[in-house]
Amino acid sequence: MKNLNLSRRHLIAGIGATALVPASLRAQTLPADSSRHNVSSFSSQDWRDHFSELGKGCIVCDSVSRALHYWSADGTDYRIYPTSVPKTDELTKRGYTEIVRKKVGPSWTPTPSQLERFPDWKPVPPGPENPLGTHAMYLSWPAYIIHGTHDTRKIGRKSSDGCFGLYNEKIAELYQLAPIGTQVRVI
Repeated sequence: MKNLNLSRRHLIAGIGATALVPASLRAQTLPADSSRHNVSSFSSQDWRDHFSELGKGCIVCDSVSRALHYWSADGTDYRIYPTSVPKTDELTKRGYTEIVRKKVGPSWTPTPSQLERFPDWKPVPPGPENPLGTHAMYLSWPAYIIHGTHDTRKIGRKSSDGCFGLYNEKIAELYQLAPIGTQVRVI
């Protein structure tokens, strides 16, 4: 009987874990008429609440629900990605910007304010130690980037100095979808 209970407990735990993992680890493509909350508990957004037109596409970085929302230029593709967000409100720049440059295999250089706080930090070339992960999309605000991360523990947490970080496989996907000129709003 002990083995049966242990097996049942493991089965129930496994089923529960299986149901949760896909929603929290992958972007979701949702129909335009989806409810305001999806299974991952991210708040759904409507691009019309943030932009007057789709343009080349739209991104909303939601620092409260720790999610990045993407809409394609024709409005048929809406995706939600779990993100890391800035550690504090002081580090969170809110407002409108756009993607002005993209880079596969970015290098990272600490900002002047980071060097004041951490004088021993040095630039990091592309690779597994790089805090920008495999891809970076630079915003018109200096030093603000939507990027990947090799440290997956940061996703879903307040862990950045102002950037929004995605799992490397998700930033690679978004990198292909969002062209330079994509509108971005940080809320």
